[in-house]
Amino acid sequence: MFETILDEEERGQVGIGTLIVFIAMVLVAAIAAGVLINTAGFLQTQAEATGEESTSQVSDRLQVVSTSGNVTEVGTTGEYVVDNITFVVAKAPGAGNVDLDETTLQIIGDQGQNSTEVANLKTDSILDVNNNVLTDNSDRAAIFLNVSSDTLTNDATTGGDFDNYGALTAGEDLSVTFTTASGASTTKEIRVPTTLTSEESSVRL
Repeated sequence: MFETILDEEERGQVGIGTLIVFIAMVLVAAIAAGVLINTAGFLQTQAEATGEESTSQVSDRLQVVSTSGNVTEVGTTGEYVVDNITFVVAKAPGAGNVDLDETTLQIIGDQGQNSTEVANLKTDSILDVNNNVLTDNSDRAAIFLNVSSDTLTNDATTGGDFDNYGALTAGEDLSVTFTTASGASTTKEIRVPTTLTSEESSVRL
């Protein structure tokens, strides 16, 4: 049924050409696998970096704990205004370290808008804040904003002043936005009480 091949010259042989083709296929497959592995590693690294940046833009923000304003009389007219605003801030839950000196503050209200860096304003550590960097959820810092002058200065007593933004009158609204170095923003809406009197040296905003 089966014929036995006795002639050695009639046996199948693997030629050198076939061997070369086989080796070439193995090399091509190895190179392709290396390229895929490198590409996957690069994409993974890029995805991790993008994820971290996106998380920072959402979570690394400030939380305004309280806001108060200093009430003062305008000359001897009997009219009272808020000429200085104090913000007590902390880092939001889940946020990383927040450098106040790398944070900007923008105000938008009835008198227009303006912005400056918190580094231009007077700040005061309330709880365990070193170098104006909030590192723990218990850290608290006060930021003082003077809105009674016409020039932007760094006053060690009252804080920085906003150019072309005057004191806040009774009933005036103000929107304040803090933006950290990572781009995360926190907006605080302020409304001055409709009545300001000499009996109040400060009011909660």
